[in-house]
Amino acid sequence: MRLRVEGKGKGALLKNSAWVLMAALLGVALIASASPQQEEGRKSPLPWAYVVDARPPASSSTPDRSDTSLKRVAGSSLSFTLAQVHDGFGPADWHPGDHGPMPDIVARGKKPDVLACALCHYANGKGRPPNAPLAGLPVAYFIQQMMDYKKGYRKSAEPRKPNTEKMIAFAKAMTDEEIRASAEYFGSIPYSPWIRVVETRNVPKTRIARGMYVKLEGRETEPIGNRIIEVPDNAEATALHDDHSGFTAYVPIGSIKKGEALVTTNGGGKTIQCGYCHGDNLEGLGDTPPLAGRSPSYIARQIYDFQSGARSGFSTLTVTMIQSIDKLTPEDIVAVAAYIASRPVPASTKAAPRNPSK
Repeated sequence: MRLRVEGKGKGALLKNSAWVLMAALLGVALIASASPQQEEGRKSPLPWAYVVDARPPASSSTPDRSDTSLKRVAGSSLSFTLAQVHDGFGPADWHPGDHGPMPDIVARGKKPDVLACALCHYANGKGRPPNAPLAGLPVAYFIQQMMDYKKGYRKSAEPRKPNTEKMIAFAKAMTDEEIRASAEYFGSIPYSPWIRVVETRNVPKTRIARGMYVKLEGRETEPIGNRIIEVPDNAEATALHDDHSGFTAYVPIGSIKKGEALVTTNGGGKTIQCGYCHGDNLEGLGDTPPLAGRSPSYIARQIYDFQSGARSGFSTLTVTMIQSIDKLTPEDIVAVAAYIASRPVPASTKAAPRNPSK
C-alpha cells in the first residue's frame, strides 16, 4: 500500500509506514484470535444501515410478477415487463448506451448458482443502498474482496441481511475468470454523482421495501436522531431498477463537519487520516478503493463489519482498516459516512451527470 504525505518529508513517511506495519502486526494478532463468526447474533448499533425488513415476505416490497404490462422510465426508449426487470438471469438494461459490452456473468449470471451482477449492482455499477457501488473499483481490490467472500473473511455483522450470504455463495460458484471479467468490467466504468446529501433535524417517514427505505406518501416527518436515512429520489423508477435515478441521504445537522474532522485528521487519536490510503480527495490510491460520493449506508456497514469481526482477512489494507476504525463510536460512524458521501466525485472519474428522474 502506498501512503501519500504532503510536505512532511521523509521522516513523516517513515513514521506513517511504521504505523501501518504496526497496525498490520496488531491486525494479524486480532484476526488470529477472532473469527468472522464471532460477533454473529450481536445486535448492530446501526440498524438504519442494515435495513432488515422484519415483515413477512409476502408484503408490498415484493414485486407483482402477475403484472405483464410494459413499463418505461425517463430517458430510455426501451420497455420491459416487471418479470423482465427482475429476471435474475438477464435483468432489464434500460440504458445500454451508457456502457460497453457486459460479460455474461454480469449480464446473465450463471444458472442456477449465480445471479447476474447487473440485477443488484446495475449495469453501470452504481447499485442501491443495500448493495456495494462497484463502478470504478480497482480490479485487484475487487478480486481480493471476492476471494475474501470465498474464504469466509467477509460476512455481515447483521446475519439477517440476506444479500451478503448470497454474495458468499456467488463468489464460491464463480470461476477466477468470471471474477476477473466482472472486476475489469466494473473497474472500467467511471463512478458519477449519484447521491445528494442533506443535513436535517427531521426526516420523512419511511417504510422498508427491497432492503431500503422508501418515503411514505404525505409530508409526515420524524426526528432523524443518530441515523442516516437514504431514500430513492423516485421510488417507482428505483423499483424498476432505473440506473439513472439516484438517491438522497438525510444526515444529522453538523455531522458533515464532524466527519470532516475525523476523516482529514486523526480525530484526536481515534483514527488515521483516510486520505493516507484512499487518496487526498478520497478518490482511491493504487489498489485502495475510492470512497467519495458513495452510499453512506454502505460505508457505515463496512466500518461496523470491520469493528465486529464480520469482515476480516490478512491483506495489509484489511488489517490497517481494522485498526484505524476500531475506536469509532456509532456517532462517529454516522459522521464519517455523511462526510464521505457528501464529497464531490473527482473530476477524473466523472461520467454522465446525475439524473434524479424527477
